[in-house]
Order: sequence, then C-alpha cells, then structure tokens
Amino acid sequence: MIINNVRIYQPSHPFDDDRTYAVKINGDTFETISEQPLSGDEVIDGRGKVLAPSFNDSHMHLLRYSLLKKELDLTEAKSWKEMKQMVEDHYDKIEQNDWIYGKGFNDGSFDDLDGLLTAEDLNEIHIDANMYFMHQDGHECVISQKALERLKGEEAFKQEPDEFKEKDEHGEWTGRFKDTAVHYIKHHFWGRSAEDAKEALKAGIPFLSRYGITSVHTDDINFIGSYERLWQAYTQLEEEGELPIDVHLHHYIFNIDDLVNYCRHNERRTGQGTDRVRVGAVKIFLDGTQRLFTAAMRNPYPVQPDKDGTLIYTQDQLNEMVRYAGEQGMQVAMHAIGDRAVEQALTALEQPEAETKKLRHRIIHAQTLAPDLIERMRKIKPYVETQPSFLLDEWDKKQNWTPESLVPYCDAYESMLKEHIPLTMSSDLPIGALDPFVTIFTAVNRTDLDGRPEGGWMPQEKISLEAAYTGFTKTPAELEYNEGHKGIIKGGYQADFVLLDQHPEEIKPEHLHELSVLETWHRGQRVYKR
Repeated sequence: MIINNVRIYQPSHPFDDDRTYAVKINGDTFETISEQPLSGDEVIDGRGKVLAPSFNDSHMHLLRYSLLKKELDLTEAKSWKEMKQMVEDHYDKIEQNDWIYGKGFNDGSFDDLDGLLTAEDLNEIHIDANMYFMHQDGHECVISQKALERLKGEEAFKQEPDEFKEKDEHGEWTGRFKDTAVHYIKHHFWGRSAEDAKEALKAGIPFLSRYGITSVHTDDINFIGSYERLWQAYTQLEEEGELPIDVHLHHYIFNIDDLVNYCRHNERRTGQGTDRVRVGAVKIFLDGTQRLFTAAMRNPYPVQPDKDGTLIYTQDQLNEMVRYAGEQGMQVAMHAIGDRAVEQALTALEQPEAETKKLRHRIIHAQTLAPDLIERMRKIKPYVETQPSFLLDEWDKKQNWTPESLVPYCDAYESMLKEHIPLTMSSDLPIGALDPFVTIFTAVNRTDLDGRPEGGWMPQEKISLEAAYTGFTKTPAELEYNEGHKGIIKGGYQADFVLLDQHPEEIKPEHLHELSVLETWHRGQRVYKR
C-alpha cells in the first residue's frame, strides 16, 4: 500500500511543510517515508491532504460511553418530567428483579425539583423496582428504595467513606451516593455479560474512529463487574475482526486484597496480552471531585470553609498497594484531583519499591498543585494524565474550590512541562470532549469555545500545539512501553494515522477545534472515511 502526494504533520520531526511525501505501508507498519512518489500495485493519491499521527487517548471509560449509545442515555433530559418520560419510554415492561438504569442525568439543572433526586423521588417511576441512575460526571448516583434496602445488607459497603453516603436530617441514607460509593454499587450490584459488553462496544467504537482515535487506555471494570469478562469481551471482538483500536484495560481496585487476588490468579502484567488487547494499569481512586467538595485539598474550599475533601485511604494503605504493584510489575494510575491527594500519591511513588521511573506510574487529573508538589514531581517524573477540555466548563469555578494563592497552579500544564514532567492529553470519556482537537484547542488557548476569558484563563499555563499533539500520540505510547514502535510517522512504526482537512500549524490557535479528520487508519487499514 502506497499513499503518494501527502503533506505530513508531526511534532518534533523535520518534515517540510511546503512539500509532499509518499508513504509506503507494509502490513501494519510504515515501511518508507519518501520525498519522491512511489509506485506499486496499490497506490492512493493523497491529493495534498495532511497525514498526521492518529490519537491515543490515555484516560477514558469506553464501555461506559458505549453503553450510553446502546442503553438509556439521559444526557438530554432537561427536567425531572422529561427524565421520567425517557425512562418510561425506554422500559416499556419491567420484569420482577430487573434493573432499571440510565446514565448522564444532571438534576442540578432541573427546574421542576425543589432539590436533588433521592430514592423517594424515584417512586414516581416505579415503587418496587431496582433503579440506578448515574450523574453525567460519573461521580454521583441515585438509587431506588428497593435497591437501597439491598445495599444496607452489604457489609463491605460499610468500608466506603461516610462522606460519600448522603443522609437526611434523621441520619438515614437518601439513596444518593458519591465517588467510590458509586463505584461499589456499579461493581457489586450487577454484572453485564461479555456478550452485552461486546454489543455496546460495537456501537461505541465507530465514534472513536470518526475522531481519529486508534488507541485507548480504559477503566471499564465497574460496568461489567469482572476483569475476566471484560478481557473476554475485548479479545473476542479482536478475534472476530471487530476491534479497530488498540486497548489497554485498567484494573480498578478497592483495596490491597483486590490487587493481591488479581496478581495471584493472573500471569499477565501491564503491557502484556494479545496483539491489540493489553493489561493496563492498576486504577486507584485517592479522592473525589471538586464539584462535590470531595476532592482532598490541603486548604478548605473557599465557598465551603467547613470542607476540605476526603482521602479514601491512609498513607500506609496506599503505600502498601503501590509497593505491591511495583514488586509485581504492575503500573499504577491514581485518581488525584486535590493537592492533598496529589501529595499522598507522590509520597507513595517516592518509595524505592514502587519502581516509579521503570514502571511509569501515573497520576490522573492533578488539577490542583503547588510549587512544592511540582518540585517533587520533577524528581520522580510520574506521568500526569490531563483533561484540558474540563476547563471549558470549569475555568470560572476554580476560585470556588481553590485558595486564591493557588489558583495559578490549577491545571498547570506548562509549569509541569518546563520541569520535564510527562503529560498526556485525554478525554475521560464520556465526561470530557471526545474530539481530540477540542482538547488540544483548550490546552493551547485555555478558553471556552466562545473565547472566554479573553486572552485565556491563567494564560501562563498555555502549552504549544506541538506539546499538546505529542500528549495525544508519542507520550501515551511511552505509557505502553511502546515508544519504539508507535506514536510517530516513521519507518518500522505502527501505521496509525489520520488524514486531516487542514495543516494544524497553518490555522489560528483559536480555530484548532475546527480541524476535521477525513480518514482514520489503524495498523495500515482504513477504518473511517468521511
């Protein structure tokens, strides 16, 4: 396969923007990049389009996103009345012991409710049914009274922090839960079959191809209940020729016992697996989210001075998990939004047994930092997975969550890059923007899509187009220990690329989100064409 007459965009590589190239593909890898047209049995005229590396999204929840495409999606509900109608239309018949579940509601915007949804409100849908509805950001859920009674019998649930269990004035659970309590309910109350997961994934994956995404690192276990079933679903899709992406599957754990159990019963470690499906990292939640004031902060929340968030583990508990993971050759990815959680993550990663530089452990989000934390990061170089598209909706709320003196260290992308701390760009799908160019736009401009605030929010933390694109291509390949074979356009590397309608360096930064993918190629095969 030869593609003649293409321009090439690649960060940190000396392709001449003013000339066209020929690209020869042999099987699933690039064989030759030539300055002269090539001939062969199968030749495509690239018509001067821009060929660039395709995207590797290092942090998402692909199964959750895919289930939104297959199951009940409540993201468009504008009121409680509308949400009820959507549920009733979707579930035309409820069998005994069936679950009613939906995802993506935002009751904070409902004007026909006096407060937020509780178990009592769900009686308006069905009095005697198991119901579970997840908030659009994935950090809250509300369950029915029948499901609530079932939850009260779960002894292990008592270990989840009380701060994550909403209570009424009588001290009784309202049916509304936060953060790791949400994950517990998803993980323990039901488990979809591998076949259900496959059908959902087949509905969701084409949306990735549309936006040029050919590799993902995904945390899915809570939406199927079993790592074994999750592995089965993805590898069966691969065997059936229905997996046009590379996948790293994270293993979410609640405690050290979960990690020990996995390592004792599974030989595969991070980076190992089949051709397209590999073991990812051990996923550990250290704190909650700033919207709910559960992200662990070293200072009180300015608008909630009686709250400073919640650490889910003691330092000793986290140290033990990270040490064991390091000894077992498992990479760790820790959700840490608040600066107190980031501090806890760094303390665990500084242990020699963690093997941080060798295993390339990750901190997810790291939205609130400070000079001392950046200095500690500089020394041990954890990979930091960022989601710049969150700024689209959050830039004007940061002062509510962070002391004024630390606001300049929120989403401090440029400060980290100056210290050579490796950053990846990612979506946290379905929470953030799926389109990588929206993420790149936000990282480069630090405004919303309407250009607010003028000049960018905390403009000293803007990063270059080159750095943002690298965070979606070459750097995630390093997390896979695969930087010698993937992530750039070069002979011998995996032939994952996109054809774009414009050259990224030839449009104004404020228009980066308008870039479009015309074609997506994965391992030398075209998987999408507009």
